[in-house]
Order: sequence, then structure tokens, then C-alpha cells
Amino acid sequence: MKLLLDFLPLILFFTTFKIAEGHKAAAAAFATQHFAFLVSGGQVGPEEAPVLLATLVVITATLAQALITRLLGRKIDLMLWISMALVTVLGGLTVWFHNETFIKWKPTGVYWAMALTFWGSQALFGKNLIKVSLKETIHLPEQNWLRLNWAWAGFFAFMGVLNLWVAFNFSTSTWASFKAFGTIGLMIVFVLGQGFYLARHLPDEEPAAEEPKP
Repeated sequence: MKLLLDFLPLILFFTTFKIAEGHKAAAAAFATQHFAFLVSGGQVGPEEAPVLLATLVVITATLAQALITRLLGRKIDLMLWISMALVTVLGGLTVWFHNETFIKWKPTGVYWAMALTFWGSQALFGKNLIKVSLKETIHLPEQNWLRLNWAWAGFFAFMGVLNLWVAFNFSTSTWASFKAFGTIGLMIVFVLGQGFYLARHLPDEEPAAEEPKP
């Protein structure tokens, strides 16, 4: 359930964008008819309609994600708070100004905020977030915990840069596909790499004590 909630806004953004991209004139007419009051000038063109509609959907989905999380009695985690704030502000600017640049910065803002969180918690407060999350189930030397924490900080920093490179060197359609599938694929590869690292550095289990002979 949580996994579905985490990826639902992303899936809905991509699906809405692709449907609207295939029917630009109808998407522009629909957006102008129903959302003109949210757009500067009150008119949505065919080229901007797909990303505008997808942005409205992802804002709604992210807010709904937070609401459902609370209704299920769960705590809204830091990443969702950051994502919700950025998608609302940058998404709202994209819609009002007819400018996709704002929403393209949203993933980078989330990634860099997370990178700063992992770095700052360790460097400024001596708190290793990876260790805090896993210490009850995994036991590692302190040096390995530090490497894992810096690895996550570096990964999110890299993802932020990569998002901008794709967003501003390729078409919006390509960026939407990368956002939906490329980022998830890279995250899976990184997590698998973390798993291999953990497997290599876990301390050997102590041999079971031999039962005393009668």
C-alpha cells in the first residue's frame, strides 16, 4: 500500500502527460474551459496543455497522498513534506505562468533537499540517518555506516544534477519518461548496490556453541 502511494503521483503525472500529448487540441480546450482561472491570461495553448494538466494532477495526487497517509494513522515522512511543498509552489508557478521550467526543477529540489538532509544531519549534528533507520536489524562498524550515509547524500546530489541535464537538454516528453522510469530504475540499481555492500560488510555470525557431551 505504501509503495503504491509513493509512486502514485509520478504514475499519474506521466499518464496524464502522455494522454494529453496525444490529444493536444482537446487537452488545451479542456484546460481552458475548466482551469482558466488558474492560468495567467485565462487561455491554455496546445503545446503547454499536456504539462499543465499533468502538473495539476500531480499537485492533487501529492496532497491526496499526504491526506491518505494521515487517515491511515501514519506519520508523513520528511521526503513527502518536501515534495508536497515543492510541487505546490513550483507546480502552481508552472500553471500560472504557462512555464514548464518550474515543475522541471521540482525533482531536483527534492533530491537536493534530501542530499542536504543526509549530509547536514551527519556533518552538523553527528546523526547518521541510515544508521538510525537500520541499526535495529543490521549491525555494522561505524565507518561503514558513515560510507552508507555519504553514499545516499551523493546519490541524491547526482540525481538532482541528472534531472536538470535531462530536463533542459531533451524534450519535455523525454523528460517525463525519464522522470517516470529512469529515476525509478536508477533508484533500484542504487538500492541493489547498497544491498551488495551490506552483504559484504556484515560481520560474520558467531558460531553456535557446541552442546556439552554427556
